[in-house]
Amino acid sequence: QVQLAESGGGLVQAGGSLRLSCAASGDTLSIHGINWVRQGPGKGREFVAAITWSGISTYVAASVKGRFTVSRDNRKNTVYLEMNSLKPEDTAVYSCNAEVTGSVGRYWGQGTQVTVSS
Repeated sequence: QVQLAESGGGLVQAGGSLRLSCAASGDTLSIHGINWVRQGPGKGREFVAAITWSGISTYVAASVKGRFTVSRDNRKNTVYLEMNSLKPEDTAVYSCNAEVTGSVGRYWGQGTQVTVSS
């Protein structure tokens, strides 16, 4: 019903920036919101940011607040996670998931690897 595809990950030096994309397809009108979640090596899953599908309301976790921003291009079915001042501890697989009307669970993308080197 809803498909998500993350992109934009890669290798970056500490202090650098990356912009991740979460492209949604399928029944995108049923999407209520998009969440960004990450899981680093040997770590549990950590919530990063969230945005309503309208793009009006956003929330960023305290751990990345001031460095990361989440937004949506209203001309595209794409949500972005702009990551600045990256730290090695930000290294993780970043995934987006969609909260969809009528679905108990969430739809997940495949994830994109972000590696921050010193």
